[in-house]
Amino acid sequence: MRQGRGGVRAMRRLGRLAAVVFLGCVGLGGDRNCRAQAPRRPNIVLILGDDLGYGDVGFHGRTEWATPRLDALAKQGRVLDRCYTAAVVCAPSRAALMTGKTPVHSGVRRNDEDLPPEETTIAEALKPLGYHTGIFGKWHHGRPRGGRTTYVHPMDHGFDEFFGYTDARDAWEKFPKKIWSGRQEIPIAGYFDDLVTDKAVEFIGRSAGAPFFVYLPLIGSHFNVAAPAEEVALHQSTFASHGEMGKIEASYAAMVTRLDRCVGRVVDSLKSAGLIDHTLIVFASDHGATFESGNQGASAALDSNHPFRGQKRTLWEGGVRVPGLVSWPGVIAPGAVGREIVSLTDMLPTFVAAAGGSVDPAWKVDGLNLLPVWRGQAPAPDRTLFWEWRSEGSNQLAALHDPFKLVITSEGKPELFDVVRDPAERRDLSAQYPRRVQELRAGLMGWLKSEAPR
Repeated sequence: MRQGRGGVRAMRRLGRLAAVVFLGCVGLGGDRNCRAQAPRRPNIVLILGDDLGYGDVGFHGRTEWATPRLDALAKQGRVLDRCYTAAVVCAPSRAALMTGKTPVHSGVRRNDEDLPPEETTIAEALKPLGYHTGIFGKWHHGRPRGGRTTYVHPMDHGFDEFFGYTDARDAWEKFPKKIWSGRQEIPIAGYFDDLVTDKAVEFIGRSAGAPFFVYLPLIGSHFNVAAPAEEVALHQSTFASHGEMGKIEASYAAMVTRLDRCVGRVVDSLKSAGLIDHTLIVFASDHGATFESGNQGASAALDSNHPFRGQKRTLWEGGVRVPGLVSWPGVIAPGAVGREIVSLTDMLPTFVAAAGGSVDPAWKVDGLNLLPVWRGQAPAPDRTLFWEWRSEGSNQLAALHDPFKLVITSEGKPELFDVVRDPAERRDLSAQYPRRVQELRAGLMGWLKSEAPR
């Protein structure tokens, strides 16, 4: 018998409660501390940039502007130098981040596809462990599916609170006149990233008594180039010699530095509440920077994806490799540059492990728990990552198993790159290593055949 949505979700919640196992002090202080008291579950803060390139931040070498708050977090924690998104446009990449599943398994492969109600998000995985959950920023929904007439709201997926955009078209607007507060749209004025950061800071201030999960998907530096005038003014002299293009570049720089200020405000709120030492913070971008029309040439002129080839909507490193860092004082050693391969699908299993839980096998996540790697207790896992972008007229596939990455496009033959020695993907090694091409291609075909039914 077909159950209603409420019954299905109730059963899912019961299943998660049964499946989540509290692990006590495992990995968080040893038996002696465990006998004294149970460890405190960490607060978890996930901050996401939008169309932010690998080369847009100071900890990856940007010099035209400064990102001091992100750089400080990177020094306090671990730079995720090889951090990869699971998709090269917004909806699939965010669905993969939230579910720990690649697009062929999450049910979201295109920008117009909505996250299926039956999928389990990070928020839903953490709630049985006692977490208060909030999303402040951009939730990218697609078209209703499965006979539904409305899209799946973030509060349908485990978030207690929501403040921001639900529709991708709204996210082009940096200075909104309306915004969603919970399930109600309200009038508002201000810069979007400032407004949602205000709410995140307020949420942290009143949630200090229990563990919380804050998801802060900002929209800097997404598509349309605009930022507060006072922030733009800080960069005008830097680009003054570039003429009219310099004005656009100054506004782009301002989007990034304003994002950095927002990150700093969140960190400061954690410090003020005495929570910084009890908080796991991850920062990343949803995919590489775009060179498309709305960006007005800013990211291309500023080489935002430096030193990589490609951009958003491509499977070269510039499209899939993003800035990333993780910080957890006293747990993750400061100052390290991690060379392990990180996928944004790893966030769900890693966060659940950090919270003292375990992933329900029924969720069928593709991501891995990287906490032992980040704590220096285990080597980087041997793994293969797969990508596909076969929408909007594109036909691209890619597979990565260190050090080789296979890229297949409709424009030419398969190409093989050693992305450790040649991260710019300049030298095709397919003739030299035909067996590697065959192995990675076979893996890709198997992965595509595992696509979940729609």
